[in-house]
Amino acid sequence: MTLYDIKPKFQNLLRPGLARLQRGGVTANQVTLLALILSLAMGIALALYPARWLFFCLPLFLFVRMALNAVDGMLAREFHQKSRLGALLNETSDVISDAALYLPFALLPFALPWLVTIAVLLAAMTEFCGVLAQTIGADRQYNGPLGKSDRALVFGAYGLCIAIWPAAMAWSGWLFAAVALLSLLTCINRCRAALRQQA
Repeated sequence: MTLYDIKPKFQNLLRPGLARLQRGGVTANQVTLLALILSLAMGIALALYPARWLFFCLPLFLFVRMALNAVDGMLAREFHQKSRLGALLNETSDVISDAALYLPFALLPFALPWLVTIAVLLAAMTEFCGVLAQTIGADRQYNGPLGKSDRALVFGAYGLCIAIWPAAMAWSGWLFAAVALLSLLTCINRCRAALRQQA
């Protein structure tokens, strides 16, 4: 069970505004690029100016990013905007956005930069393994336990903890070790699921 399993309910909440966006000329690729640009801006701000109020805003930003990610997919599917360019933008922007948003945690006090980097690389690997399934004839895999939405929940909650109680930064080593291990398990689960489906 991951947050991806409740995605249909979340999409239903966003659906009333979807037709309005489409009538306004908004495309799925534009929404994807907007989410990427905002993520890069937020990541740069966190790296250069790691103020407590920015970490307080991080959970809200990650929620907005999740909404934008849902909207671009819905526009693509429901208004026939699917394209090869869109598929490439969607997958690459997710990995770049994750790196931009989560690598700044390596610059905080008590952080182990090498461990944060490993955790972010393994997070990218989970998405790679999910896409890799398609090369052997299986569906794109979204298995957990730590998919994209789950990572957003973890890092959003950690950012909120840092904003409210800065001493929480001392937990960094434990948190990123757990993220790395859960990401590795996610990679394994996605590959196994792809092999089972292909067989």
